[in-house]
Amino acid sequence: MKLRVFIVFVCSVLFVSFGNSQELRSPNGEMAMQFSLQDNGKPTYQLTYKNQEVIKSSHLGLELKDDAKSLLDDFEIVDSNTLTFDETWQPIWGEESRIRNHYNELEVTLKQKETDRLMLIRFRLFNDGLGFRYEFPQQDNLVYFVIKEERTQFAMTGDHTAHWIAGDYDSQEYDYTKSRLSEIRGLFDSSRQSNASQTAFSKTGVQTALMLKTDDGLYINLHEAALVNYACMHLDLNDETMVFESHLTPDVNGDKGYMQAPCNSPWRTIMVSDDARDILASRMTLNLNEPCAIENTSWIKPVKYIGVWWEMITGKGSWAYTNELPAVQLGVTDYSKVKPNGIHSANNEKVKRYIDFASEHGFDGVLVEGWNEGWEDWFGKSKDYVFDFVTPYPDFDVEEIHKYAKSKGVKMIMHHETSGSVRNYERHIDKAYQFMKDNGYDAVKSGYVGNIIPRGEHHYSQYIVNHYQYAVEKAAEYEIMVNAHEAVRPTGICRTYPNLIGNESARGTEFQAFGGSKPNHVTVLPFTRLIGGPMDYTPGIFEMDISKLNPDNNSHVNSTLANQLALYVTMYSPLQMAADLPENYERFMDAFQFIKDVAIDWDRSVYLEAEPGDYLTIARKEKGGDTWFVGNVNGISPREATITLDFLDKGKKYEAIIYVDADDAHYKTNPQAYTIKTKKVSSKSKLKLWSASGGGYAISIKPIN
Repeated sequence: MKLRVFIVFVCSVLFVSFGNSQELRSPNGEMAMQFSLQDNGKPTYQLTYKNQEVIKSSHLGLELKDDAKSLLDDFEIVDSNTLTFDETWQPIWGEESRIRNHYNELEVTLKQKETDRLMLIRFRLFNDGLGFRYEFPQQDNLVYFVIKEERTQFAMTGDHTAHWIAGDYDSQEYDYTKSRLSEIRGLFDSSRQSNASQTAFSKTGVQTALMLKTDDGLYINLHEAALVNYACMHLDLNDETMVFESHLTPDVNGDKGYMQAPCNSPWRTIMVSDDARDILASRMTLNLNEPCAIENTSWIKPVKYIGVWWEMITGKGSWAYTNELPAVQLGVTDYSKVKPNGIHSANNEKVKRYIDFASEHGFDGVLVEGWNEGWEDWFGKSKDYVFDFVTPYPDFDVEEIHKYAKSKGVKMIMHHETSGSVRNYERHIDKAYQFMKDNGYDAVKSGYVGNIIPRGEHHYSQYIVNHYQYAVEKAAEYEIMVNAHEAVRPTGICRTYPNLIGNESARGTEFQAFGGSKPNHVTVLPFTRLIGGPMDYTPGIFEMDISKLNPDNNSHVNSTLANQLALYVTMYSPLQMAADLPENYERFMDAFQFIKDVAIDWDRSVYLEAEPGDYLTIARKEKGGDTWFVGNVNGISPREATITLDFLDKGKKYEAIIYVDADDAHYKTNPQAYTIKTKKVSSKSKLKLWSASGGGYAISIKPIN
């Protein structure tokens, strides 16, 4: 009897229906979503948090191509269902070893009166936000249809402050701009960096994940989850009404999506809190994805690696074996007839040097880029050139390197640059993956630099999103982990396919060698790009003056050395690279010790302080151990802050090794100034620590036995 009374009470509070209006509340009751049909049968929703309006009444629906009646209005509610769901699941890797998935759900089935078409909208309300999607059940009156545009709205309550990057169908590699929503139009052109694709786009279009803050102190994040068989969503802003509307990436014909019922859209997500730390702690994006689809996951393991990469990025070395164009000039790829350029980085001697360094310092793997034939063709603008992914240059012996790495206990990481030719990659993918397995490679870094060929597709259209998914699922068949660069931004797919162990999909460390990034860039990324999944940010740069590697490159890494150490904690990824050259680490071995020690898989994460664009401090406990690691990254304004170590086990004594900016450190003028302190601490301890401009600190905290 008590159980029955409890269920009735919960349902009456969390789910309320008034004719054409339905209300859904979060499990803790602090968030409420109202769904309703306007007089013309147009679906709308709105969202409140602690009785404060977050999303004003906003329209839902899709505009169809070549159809007299789009799925925008003329609906009636024919059914609705509610449920409460509560589970705890264990990720293969993650920021914590157990994740709670707790939400209340409202499922509303709509019928369009004129056409008898059915469209279902499913809402899931968590304590930290709302997810909703469109679903199209199997039916006679809607089988195949083409999306002209999705018309989902997010009506803001005011002229909020936003951290945004410009809308673009092919690049996410921007520095973030902080501005009022009303200022986006005026700042749009200046925010587009020379590296980006310059896709024609609305002057008020931005990309997700979009981080917002209201004048009343609410933090709002707009994004999507479970992007499968659908085009990536951008947001167009009406800066007169402050209403965002979805804008899907078109294909080469301008169409936004080809659908066949039964099917569904990705989830549209809205996170909200009055504490920025809650945005970082949210697992809503992962929870809106399907459970793991891989039965045996024993081969999926977090990886800490080094690589033959940074010297090419800085221009010190070369991906290409020669500066000539053998495939174009000779008609065949015959490297015996050409002269090596003398700076090809992926050669046996150098790769063995990296393997030795990895083995000596406990790294799991070594990545080698530029090992396979064809780079000079690609750099030579031979637009028809495509890689085959199995043919090495003359100075890189795949079998010899494999044997040498195995003798040292080091795994090699493959690199597949597709040159944007996804169909070519799909034709070769089985052969390429089998070649990897035959030669001891369990992980691949794939790249999609350049325009997508041959169809003229965009990087984030439905067709190419499906390619990325195909590559990950095919890799799972071969038990290969994937780190995709220049791919679509992650949306939590790594829960379903945890062999997607990393992505780039944002402005990474490489841009520090292409002119630099803003000093506060890494204080924004955890609130934006990392909402959808881990990033292969490639941290760990110790030499900030790029001209010391390449006199012709005057770029500067806008970060202190202590900040670089902190990134191993604040930029979560189960795939972490020590990106600098071995000789630079050997100059600072005391600081390098933190990179050697820091874990890459976690039992627990605690978010100590955070303000997007300004600072964040995170503590994480290593999986299966008792050591904690703390990282702080700071923006432009130097600051002193006090952190409390109450996350430590009570009654235990610990030793903290603190790597912190020196008093005179500065990201531009004195980036390598740091100090290392050792201190006995406990759960009662408080630490007052200094973070320079573009600086930070890193701490390892080990129990004293």
